[in-house]
Amino acid sequence: MKAAWKLRKYLNPYIFFAILAPSMMILEVVMDLVQPTILQKIIDNGIANGDEKYIISMFVLMILAAFMALIGGVGCSIYATKTAVNFATDIRQDLYETITHFSERNKDHFTLGKLITNLTMDVETLQRAVIMMLKVFVRGPLMFIGAIIFVYITARELFSVLLYVVPLLAISVIVLTQLTGKFFRKVQLAVDVMNTKVQENLAGIRVIKAFNRKNHQVKQFLEVNGLLTKRNITAEQVVAVLMPLTALIVNMGLVYALWIGAIKVDNNTMDVGVILAFINYLMMIMNGLMSSSNVLIQIARAIPSAERIVTVLEEPNEILNPDNSIKISIRGEVQFKDVSFSYTKQGEPVLKNISFHAKAGETIGIIGMTGSGKSTIMKLLPRIFDVDSGEILVDNQSIKHIDLQNLRQSIGYAPQKAALFSMSIEENLKYGKSDASLNEIIEALEASCAAEFVEKLPDKEQHVLTQGATNLSGGQKQRLAMARAFVRKPSILILDDTTSAVDAISEKKIQQAIATNFPNSTKFIISSKVSSIKDADQILVIDDGYLIASGTHQQLLKTSEHYKEMVETQMEKGGVLNE
Repeated sequence: MKAAWKLRKYLNPYIFFAILAPSMMILEVVMDLVQPTILQKIIDNGIANGDEKYIISMFVLMILAAFMALIGGVGCSIYATKTAVNFATDIRQDLYETITHFSERNKDHFTLGKLITNLTMDVETLQRAVIMMLKVFVRGPLMFIGAIIFVYITARELFSVLLYVVPLLAISVIVLTQLTGKFFRKVQLAVDVMNTKVQENLAGIRVIKAFNRKNHQVKQFLEVNGLLTKRNITAEQVVAVLMPLTALIVNMGLVYALWIGAIKVDNNTMDVGVILAFINYLMMIMNGLMSSSNVLIQIARAIPSAERIVTVLEEPNEILNPDNSIKISIRGEVQFKDVSFSYTKQGEPVLKNISFHAKAGETIGIIGMTGSGKSTIMKLLPRIFDVDSGEILVDNQSIKHIDLQNLRQSIGYAPQKAALFSMSIEENLKYGKSDASLNEIIEALEASCAAEFVEKLPDKEQHVLTQGATNLSGGQKQRLAMARAFVRKPSILILDDTTSAVDAISEKKIQQAIATNFPNSTKFIISSKVSSIKDADQILVIDDGYLIASGTHQQLLKTSEHYKEMVETQMEKGGVLNE
């Protein structure tokens, strides 16, 4: 409940509607409650005495009460829906903004499947809970209490029946509601697992097919789906017991009331209208309690959702923009001072005491074996991660003091894995520069050698990519990722192994284009291929998280056995090196 209470601020902007909805429901309930009493009077005073005028006047009054109840019910539905939908929209928006600002470490705390569930199912569950609370939660207790009061007023002789029926109904609802909350928590955990499994399978569908692991993955999915099915059945079975159980209790009460009523009518101590009114009120009592129980069940479902949402919203973001941040015109001088980093706070460092200095406009090559930590170095510069110790300076200012947006706008980053979106090529490139002109787009495509294949597409720059850009080859994706970084014309350009799937001729053209188009940008080229970085002003050799050597290509051939061994190995495998 604490989590749900923390989300109350999202109701504050709509508090007027939130108050108006139950107010309209009160009107509906009061009008519903008076109708059995009116019916009783029609039977006992009108029909019994043959008074047509009285019957007509009471009938008109009953129609009026029903019409007023209709107005109250419709009004409540309108205002409750407005409140709940806006409440859910605001939560969903805050969730999305929170997730998009997460650091990579933050994301590691949650699976992708769980975050998707938060944004969809959990928010929808809260929306339904708010609607039911504003509509049914008011109606249920009012109907329940009001019907008991009207029974005492109009059918006091049968009031003793309620002394048995109401406690049994209340105990049944409370016990089953508590059980429901417990089981639905387990259901939502199973939903998380299934969403994660589906996302993994869809993302790796090509690998699954290539290794003929379809049956294995189907078996895993069936296990996860079976667990979800089992937990859903258990939870729904508990809910399903509630209706027949309450109906049994109410029917027993009805039989008892009819037995007592028949005796009293036979003895002329009770009118028939009293029995009819009692039956109507008893059904209202049951409906009121059932309505309340349905709300409690929905709340029981919503509480775990609220807890999960609050957990995400309250996750402390590790990458913060300082209040006293500065904005500078970045030239591109970069300095790492004794930088160490690990992906988990208590984990083994993947970078250890890294120090180097890159002057503005220089080309820095970073080379190392797979898993050496070379890509991680450049993830620290745009603050995708923050260092554990040491300091990174840009133009002699700590990057933690520079405005985060200012810093990232000065960096063009093409990651190791090209992330492209299901939109046109032009729109993808505009992620690098939102106001880029068509000429700038074309220049960036030409510089990355992407124009070669884009020009052959039916819609050229307007060609729409599929999800994950599956309608492009690996090399084409890399070239578009580079073009997106190029279009920004950044002060600092980071290319993380972006030519691994590009042929040697295209790679040479790209290198020449970078030298021509970005003479004043500081360029970081990360690669495991010597041919990609050999012309750099400075080459950093990374091994097991350590910077073990630095210098030009020629210097390293003389001073670093590790680098020399890499060169010789790649030459033996047919690598192209023009020494």
